[in-house]
Amino acid sequence: MSGINHSLCLIAVAALTASSASAHVTLENRQATVGAYYKAVFAVPHGCAGSATIKLRVQIPEGVIAVKPMPKPGWSVEAIKGKYAADYDYHGTKLSEGVKEVVWSGGKLPDDNYDEFVVSTFLTGGLKPNSTLYFPVVQECEQGVSRWIDIPDEGSAAQSHDSKSPAPGVKLTPKP
Repeated sequence: MSGINHSLCLIAVAALTASSASAHVTLENRQATVGAYYKAVFAVPHGCAGSATIKLRVQIPEGVIAVKPMPKPGWSVEAIKGKYAADYDYHGTKLSEGVKEVVWSGGKLPDDNYDEFVVSTFLTGGLKPNSTLYFPVVQECEQGVSRWIDIPDEGSAAQSHDSKSPAPGVKLTPKP
């Protein structure tokens, strides 16, 4: 009988390890084409150490333009605008400023529930294909904050599973 208990214990530990490894904010579509539209769906699988999520802030990286957040029932959404580092051509119009951060607040996502927060974007042609573009996210809870902001150094291997707070990333592919 102790062999069965030992096996059950190992299975439980493996399950907990697997769930904690994927227990951060991620992007549903982890691949996108440069010079095309991209629907960024941020999956929020839990709160902060048992506390409900009450605010989600997503930083929009340079080269991502025409940002439009999707409203969520029960939540307020704010698109914070600022100047871009460069001008971008968007369907024949030069854009020098736009959304730099999206904030959803006023709602409540209990720790034991899952939800998605969505932003429509355009990935400019100046972004580097075959690289990963990161969207740092700050998840504020009733008690505590989780900062999903770790970005690997440029040129290093793909984001390591060792990171305790990885920023969601999307692998950029060349335009066909």
